Amino acid sequence: MPDEGSTRRMFLQAAVAAGVGWAAADLSEVEHALALAAQQTAKGTAAAFTVLSPGEAAVVEAATARILPAVDGRPGAREAGVVHFVDRALATFNQGGRKAYRDGVKDLNRRAARRWKGTADFAALTIEQQDLVLRDIEKTPFFQALRFDTLVGTFALPTWGGNRDHAGWRLIGLDHQPVFQPPFGYYDADANRRG
Repeated sequence: MPDEGSTRRMFLQAAVAAGVGWAAADLSEVEHALALAAQQTAKGTAAAFTVLSPGEAAVVEAATARILPAVDGRPGAREAGVVHFVDRALATFNQGGRKAYRDGVKDLNRRAARRWKGTADFAALTIEQQDLVLRDIEKTPFFQALRFDTLVGTFALPTWGGNRDHAGWRLIGLDHQPVFQPPFGYYDADANRRG
């Protein structure tokens, strides 16, 4: 089991691998991406992809669903709409990650076809086969970026395009409330008594 320092380093490496575009993003571009992603993931809206082709989107969705799968009725990355978050990020503030995603998807498809003859692409594999392929690449920068984006897309504000219907928040037991009422916690107990 990795120690805390090792885990922190792994997280930081994954954050860097996810793209410098996150840190250098123009806030107006991020806001635009959030608005577009929210439109795409709204119930009843046919979700079109801006950057990812339908084939690439299927591979990204399959891979993110293996990184954070739905288990025992609890939602995972697929249910949270992470692929839409990734597409919007690549269309706007993470444009620098496009090549890494395109190359990563091609690599997954090549590995799938090489290992299982006659396989069209990674998304066509069984869950067990997908897990084997992902284990082969889990140390690559592409996988680190994909894992980071999966987590962000699952747990971020739904306006970012992922966390559809607050699926990620429900996964960790957070109830979405438009307004939070006091008492918030021990840290503001004195302020609450004064007020």
